[in-house]
Amino acid sequence: MATKVNYTSADVAKATEMYESLGNDGMAEIADALGKSVRSVRAKLVREGVYIAETKEKAAPRDMGPTKGELLEVLVGLKYDVEGLEGAKKSAIERIIALAQTGTVDPADPAVVEPVEAVEPDF
Repeated sequence: MATKVNYTSADVAKATEMYESLGNDGMAEIADALGKSVRSVRAKLVREGVYIAETKEKAAPRDMGPTKGELLEVLVGLKYDVEGLEGAKKSAIERIIALAQTGTVDPADPAVVEPVEAVEPDF
């Protein structure tokens, strides 16, 4: 049983030659010349050891502040039991720390909810 050859040695030579002159920007042109898809040509050039992947810029590191674990350690240092707070959001833990350290919470904080007036049941 004979296997089907997708790329002849002439196709490989042509793709390699075109890639050396056009580089990564010419992948569509190489694919058109060979009657193949860009993905197929790229894969063939990779197998031939010719293709050089484009380098991507790394994202700038973000300052995420202290981790939730570090915030919970602060609460432990303030002599608070943190059991059950492992799943809390970071912003909620920060508000608890602010309350524990100052005894007050910033009323401008949108997470602060005004207490609801208690209503006596009618039964």
